[in-house]
Amino acid sequence: MAIRDTLRIAFKAMRRNKVRSVLTMLGVIIGVASVIAMIALGSGARAAIDAQIQSQGTTLIYVSAGSWNRGGGGVRGGSGTTTTLTMEDAVAISQIPTVGRWSPVLRGRAQVVAGNQNWNTSIEGGNEDYVAVRNWVLADGANFTPRDILAADKVCILGATVAKTLFPDQDPVGQIMRIKNLPFRVVGVFAPKGQGQWGQDQDDFIVAPYTTIQKKLLGITYVHQVSIAATSSDAVERTAVAVTQLLRQRHKIQNPDDDDFSVRTVEEMAQTRVQMAQTMNGLLMSVASVSLLVGGIGIMNIMLVSVTERTREIGLRLAVGARTRDILRQFLAEAVSLSFVGGMLGMILGVAVSEGLTRGLGWPTTITGSSILIAFAFAAAVGVFFGYYPARTAANLDPIEALRYE
Repeated sequence: MAIRDTLRIAFKAMRRNKVRSVLTMLGVIIGVASVIAMIALGSGARAAIDAQIQSQGTTLIYVSAGSWNRGGGGVRGGSGTTTTLTMEDAVAISQIPTVGRWSPVLRGRAQVVAGNQNWNTSIEGGNEDYVAVRNWVLADGANFTPRDILAADKVCILGATVAKTLFPDQDPVGQIMRIKNLPFRVVGVFAPKGQGQWGQDQDDFIVAPYTTIQKKLLGITYVHQVSIAATSSDAVERTAVAVTQLLRQRHKIQNPDDDDFSVRTVEEMAQTRVQMAQTMNGLLMSVASVSLLVGGIGIMNIMLVSVTERTREIGLRLAVGARTRDILRQFLAEAVSLSFVGGMLGMILGVAVSEGLTRGLGWPTTITGSSILIAFAFAAAVGVFFGYYPARTAANLDPIEALRYE
């Protein structure tokens, strides 16, 4: 029998039992859609992380206040709970030959007010190199100067979200706003960066001189972090090691387990995030695989029912000269056709779900040709694997017994 005739009979059998065919394909549809959506989420997350690395710069290193440990196995504090990272440490770090630009960093939150508008946002403090170290771009105005740092002037640069909220109908540059009831003059506005890979608003913050934040807003003598840009990407690891050794020496730390600071590169943090995304993606792919497995079992079940219903038809075909392989090919074609159509519908649904996640929830997704091919291969494999046994059962029927079947 020609392949075209085999496929024609297969699709005719599907049309004869439309509801049963749709219900049988449902598991395959859901499974394939899930595979495409999960791969799109994973690819989108990796692309977002790569974009963030490029936007921050591959030479960036973060030196943060770490945890503390009292009495070896006693009370412990989490990351960022120490107050031992000082401006003197930052200055010492800046003397390392492979350190290019650097900036101390302070962080807090505050209610900010401009006219009849107010907003609660993140406040960050840095020196005149902070903007360059973080690879941020100014859309309007200018950066603050070394004199602003030295004099602890009350000047600030606004993120795009804060600028639009506080000054919806005017140019923010040169305007006066209040942070914790202290008047600040706006000297610049950052270019929009949009959402981060986890959906956070990267434009909802204000940057001011670290001396102003430290003395006039927070009233502290330590710093929360030191941001460093190494002289080149090849020098990042050497710089991180040198910073670690320097701080252990300055803080008189003998045992690395007692470090009261942490040194992280952008690459390290990106790898951690990629691993988290891959782990979650693997879990979701497992769920999608279960859906495909259930869909395959449904196909096998329906094909066995179809063999039972069409026993006399099979006997008649065998009696008039159909070969065993013709029967095997026909029923295998029907199983693969169910899986194929379910796979096609699942691809459409998977693409739609991926687009919906991006537009509705803002989650980054990337649909690739490889993800569609993988999903299609899964669907075809399910049809062949779960359709072979019913097809083999039909092909092995005895023609005499099949003709007697009622």
